[in-house]
Amino acid sequence: MTLSFGTRLRSAMDERGPLCVGVDPHASLLGSWGLGDDVAGLERFTYTVVEALADTVAVFKPQAAFFERFGSRGIAVLERATADLRAAGGLVVMDAKRGDIGSTMAAYAETFLRKDSPLFSDALTVSPYLGYGSLKPAVDLARESGAGLFVLALTSNPEGAEVQRAVREDGRTIGATMLAHLAEENAGETPMGSFGAVVGATLGDLSSFDLDINGPLLAPGIGAQGATPADLPVVFGAAVRNVVPNVSRGVLRAGPDASALRDAAARYADEIRAAVAG
Repeated sequence: MTLSFGTRLRSAMDERGPLCVGVDPHASLLGSWGLGDDVAGLERFTYTVVEALADTVAVFKPQAAFFERFGSRGIAVLERATADLRAAGGLVVMDAKRGDIGSTMAAYAETFLRKDSPLFSDALTVSPYLGYGSLKPAVDLARESGAGLFVLALTSNPEGAEVQRAVREDGRTIGATMLAHLAEENAGETPMGSFGAVVGATLGDLSSFDLDINGPLLAPGIGAQGATPADLPVVFGAAVRNVVPNVSRGVLRAGPDASALRDAAARYADEIRAAVAG
């Protein structure tokens, strides 16, 4: 029987450390590695990250857009990287932020959450702003496949507040509503559920929100965006143990030297572990 994403995630973070490394081959980063902004540069960058970190880091978050911009050859790189990361024991959260309705949402789900798909991932980021119910095809297929979702709830970009902190007629914000839906999805699951929220690590005190959703909280913003591991207990409070802190440029800038990449990832994992335990 396939273990749930929540079970596998808890085990991976306990064993390898609570760190998610973003795999974001944007043009400036390729350039800083001395690589061209082309498919050859994309391949070199991506496979260097995979070879350096796949067997030591718990979670990886490839940003699909940076691969898709190169067309079919870029997607082929993403397919291979996803398979190689998972084969080495890393969990892959595909950062594609898909969101639509009906058969289109189902097709997005099949792309990333169907077990025989070339892009099958352990979890997928999704946008609920066509209504949380629009995510049902992805929720259903994730349950069937033992995968998970990360739903955009309280994102780190300033523009997100105009939607996520808008207040409904019942007095609850949209972001809080998404968290409540996820708590329902995860009810009764152990050690935690598979349906998580994206909550920015740069947002400061979030004690007015109930982050205890019995599921993971994917937390971008550590490193280049200004948040530090020490900020995590302040932002997430009692839910901090279920946080999946994402670091992208803070680790990737150490490349292309594989040893430097490993050292950077290990340093962040140790700092996060100490902050969470403290």
